[in-house]
Amino acid sequence: MSQLRWMPGDRRETMKAMIRVDQAGEYGATRIYAGQLAVLGDRHPASRAIHHMAEQEERHRAFFDRMIAERRVRPTLFQPFWDKAGFALGAITAAIGPKAAMACTAAVETEIDKHYQAQRDQLGDSDPELSDAIADFQAEELEHRDHALGAGAEEAIAYPVLYGAIRAGCKFAIAAAKRI
Repeated sequence: MSQLRWMPGDRRETMKAMIRVDQAGEYGATRIYAGQLAVLGDRHPASRAIHHMAEQEERHRAFFDRMIAERRVRPTLFQPFWDKAGFALGAITAAIGPKAAMACTAAVETEIDKHYQAQRDQLGDSDPELSDAIADFQAEELEHRDHALGAGAEEAIAYPVLYGAIRAGCKFAIAAAKRI
């Protein structure tokens, strides 16, 4: 390892970890919504909102895909797992019911809001392109959370357990994707 990696002010590894985890998270979000839509179908009243959120997540993912390529960041090795796990989480919560699907969204977006805020605090003005994108995406993630709460997320069966378990899973996924 290079000595520069550990010198104060050298943020390359921190930036790479941010991009890696954010790309993985946005990819996972697209898979969650794909799983929800696979179960609910296009005709369910919740599908229009889910499609809209999925399109935003796809735009977020595309930005981080570009960052991965431009900045030569190694993607997480967990990508194949996030593909299956994200889809399964979306499908299972949608199979429980639309309010459980919204509980999933509320839980994920609550954790992502905290994650993005911590990144913004850490970045400051050191990387305006990344910081501005994270700020924009964070605002949309909060819209998703607020929509989910307005659509009855808290009325889902076993909401506190479901919400807590999904948030814990998000925390684990964030920690794992930063390193692996």
